[in-house]
Amino acid sequence: MKTALVVLLLALARLGVAGDTLYLYNWNNYISADTAARFEIWCGCRLQQDYYSDNEEMLAKLEAGATGYDLLVPTGNAVQTLIRKRELQALDHQRLPHLGNLDPAFANPWYDPGQRYAVPYATTVTLLGYNATRIAELGLPTDTWALIFEPEYLRKLKGKVTVLNSQRELMAAALRYLGHSIGDTDPEHWQAARDLILRAKPYWATFSNSTYIKDLAIGNIWVAHGYSNDMFRAREDARAAGRPFVIGFAIPKEGAVLAVDNFVIHKAARRPDLAHRFIDFMLQGENAADVSNLIGAGNPNRAALPAIRPEVAGEAAIFPPPEALRRLEMLRDLEPKQRRLMSRLWTEIKVK
Repeated sequence: MKTALVVLLLALARLGVAGDTLYLYNWNNYISADTAARFEIWCGCRLQQDYYSDNEEMLAKLEAGATGYDLLVPTGNAVQTLIRKRELQALDHQRLPHLGNLDPAFANPWYDPGQRYAVPYATTVTLLGYNATRIAELGLPTDTWALIFEPEYLRKLKGKVTVLNSQRELMAAALRYLGHSIGDTDPEHWQAARDLILRAKPYWATFSNSTYIKDLAIGNIWVAHGYSNDMFRAREDARAAGRPFVIGFAIPKEGAVLAVDNFVIHKAARRPDLAHRFIDFMLQGENAADVSNLIGAGNPNRAALPAIRPEVAGEAAIFPPPEALRRLEMLRDLEPKQRRLMSRLWTEIKVK
């Protein structure tokens, strides 16, 4: 009888823990398995993740009525959108004792004045990753968006180039190459960017938000427009596999997108208590360092810096020096009319 009671109590305890689940809607490959497992042990709860590959995908899913997520990880411009739409719960700073670990430069972001809703987690740069061995053999430059836009280079790379399947990111690269700001909203400049993209499109293999990591690492593609942390992973995977080539990545001289990704609590969160616990766990120095050491992202957390491996901290495409930072811009939210025009141009790009 006692044995049966113990078994019943253990089963009930397991059910209780199973009910303590934090639902996180996150970018692909943005929290390492080691970090997630360590949080579950520390918290005594489960971390359940769904993934998206683009801010627009995440916003569209929420717009369509998706619920059940406690935490999201939007970039600054998407935080702007979510605040405007009243989709977020305000943070309880009393539940975030490690909030002071953030670098002061990130403590009062333009997209969330007063830091009412968002806690910066990681930074990335949208840049060019490439098979340095192949590109050197072809005598092509690696420091310019011309590598993915100009036919004189693309003729040597046909079928070996991928670009992000993201309207904002690809248009931003085209705008910078044409000499405009990433925040430029002039319809004529947008149409010129569309034309540039359409001219280059026949030479590209595909639009990709995640498969380019593996394809670059195994040598199927030679140039990828993508995120710095993904290029870091491709480089490390190629090294680990002993590939007979080297993966490099660089910020184009014309400029690029700098993204700050943030933890925010969705308005429909069922477990804001667990969401606050997770955010504060990730604000602790050693845990915050994982996103740099294991994922290859930049880091807005001062307490993490001593724990970041020197070879990662010294990578200019992950932690850009002041000269490079001056060439970087963040995406901003668009007005509804601008969003409609961007969507129309993107449709034209994808179907032609």
